Amino acid sequence: MTKPTATVYGIPNCDTIKKARTWLAEHGIAYAFHDYKKDGIERARLESWCKKAGWETVLNRAGTTFRALPDADKQDLDQDKAIALMLEQPSMIKRPVLDLGKGKLIVGFKPEIYAAAFKA
Repeated sequence: MTKPTATVYGIPNCDTIKKARTWLAEHGIAYAFHDYKKDGIERARLESWCKKAGWETVLNRAGTTFRALPDADKQDLDQDKAIALMLEQPSMIKRPVLDLGKGKLIVGFKPEIYAAAFKA
């Protein structure tokens, strides 16, 4: 088997994760999968993602987990508060996060962006 060239972070039953994984498989791209629900997420990794992509991109405010939060938790958001929320409930991390290594990160799934990232 080919050595993974990327790591997909997410939750297996998420529709967007399924689309991203299908796209990768159809294009013969080996990847590792990191399940937030089973394996959690480290603070240092989240901080790195927020530094690269911005916490506003990494935090999924459109999801049901975030929307179900009390209003007080949603107010006065900054990077520290967003990271604390995502550590407590990894479902609030936008999915998928595709780590291509060497500092390259893609948050979310769009076939054209994946295609451009994997062009030789």
